[in-house]
Amino acid sequence: MPERPIKLGALISGGGRTVLNIVDEIAAGRLNAEVVSVIASRADCAGIGRAEQIGLPLAVVSRKEFADVGQFSSAVFDQLRAAEVDLVLFAGFLSLIEIPDDFVHRVMNIHPALIPSFCGPGYFGSKVHEAVLQRGAKVSGCTVHFADNQYDHGPIILQRCVDVAQGDTADTLAARVFEAECEAYPEAIRLFASGRLEVDGSVVRIRD
Repeated sequence: MPERPIKLGALISGGGRTVLNIVDEIAAGRLNAEVVSVIASRADCAGIGRAEQIGLPLAVVSRKEFADVGQFSSAVFDQLRAAEVDLVLFAGFLSLIEIPDDFVHRVMNIHPALIPSFCGPGYFGSKVHEAVLQRGAKVSGCTVHFADNQYDHGPIILQRCVDVAQGDTADTLAARVFEAECEAYPEAIRLFASGRLEVDGSVVRIRD
């Protein structure tokens, strides 16, 4: 891995809070990285304005402008290659995408539940937390994993647990899970940047 700051590309479809957290970690000196590309899959997502406000390089690659997933994916990864991105972060990215061979195990996602529970198509945003509460689960949390070509799939890097409290709403649970996400995602990036992640099939091992 490079000794220079790792170059990150972030893909967004919503508010961009995950990107802002990464930027805060970099500014605080806890993450040796730089965000060199932010790509939005929708022209109307709130994260665009937030990224522009703090001066991040931004592009909109709208999913609806492409006939199929393959064409959309090619356009996204062409931009990431041009920016010489080391690691791609799904940061509230809701579009299905095909990961090319040169980016296998170089794309991470964070999901607001403990995979393999409450994940897959249809499980995003508040829908995840509503499902957790409806099922009566006693713990939830977040999962960082290497993304593949399925929703919320691919080798798990790390997880953080959050207790589900009596009287929780989807909003109160989401707030606590997001606090865990704000710690877990930067930690996974640090492990990647230090070359400590070893993928063996569906298992990620963390080297000492």
